[in-house]
Amino acid sequence: MNIAANIADELESGEADIGGHAPFADAPRSVSFNKLRKRLLRQVRQAFDDFDMLKGQRRWLVGLSGGKDSYGLLALLLDLKWRGLLPVELIACNLDQGQPNFPKHVLPDYLTKIGVRHRIEYRDTYSIVKEKVPEGATYCSLCSRLRRGNLYRVAREEGCDALVLGHHREDILETFFMNFFHGGRLASMPAKLLNDEGDLMVLRPLAYAAEDDLAKFAAAMQFPIIPCDLCGSQDGLQRNAMKDMLADIERRMPGRKDTMLRALSHVNPSHLLDPKIFDFSALGVTDPS
Repeated sequence: MNIAANIADELESGEADIGGHAPFADAPRSVSFNKLRKRLLRQVRQAFDDFDMLKGQRRWLVGLSGGKDSYGLLALLLDLKWRGLLPVELIACNLDQGQPNFPKHVLPDYLTKIGVRHRIEYRDTYSIVKEKVPEGATYCSLCSRLRRGNLYRVAREEGCDALVLGHHREDILETFFMNFFHGGRLASMPAKLLNDEGDLMVLRPLAYAAEDDLAKFAAAMQFPIIPCDLCGSQDGLQRNAMKDMLADIERRMPGRKDTMLRALSHVNPSHLLDPKIFDFSALGVTDPS
């Protein structure tokens, strides 16, 4: 089944112009929005195909932070389900980490409104992060690890096969350059990953989606965004530096982000310097005789 082609046919025929199902009830009816919606759906489906994300999958836990990316992920997955193109049950999950002034009503109200099965899990990881992280250091790394561990637990309790996250093209590129500049290794966020315990997949269907497109999509859909500044803004993060660097490259050489993303899927081990992934000792000149 050519799902990408089916999506294109539906959108071009005008089916999406009527708004469709609950998450899109108030979506714009403009040609520009339909093109954006079509592009994002195609990119998600391409990620499904390229990384065989649907193999053996029955139920997904979709991590919902309240930011533009996870809202967009959920809406696009629901759109595919509405079209009969995603045979997987979805459960949305937000981990309330106990940050001061967190608006607890926003996500359950929204998810109830659009009729999505969901679970709001409370775990005060905020206090742990504040206790463990030294003054002046950034919270993100420890916060992320604690959040991921709790989401794994919830996924198991809900009988899910995978935890699905809203990381996009820029997240993947920024992680690559953070590892390149600061970690001394070539690695990034994989679109599909088996967790250390071997019982859950981690999937990133937005791997090909541009952050700018997701921002435009979120604005058009009027998602009730919860900003990630509840623990206080922190300047000078390494990731912010990578984001600024990539933005500058893209301004000076448009299209470079897509080129860099393609490079991550076209690896030539024999042209790198890692003897663990290429047997340089086996190379030898053929005896002409």
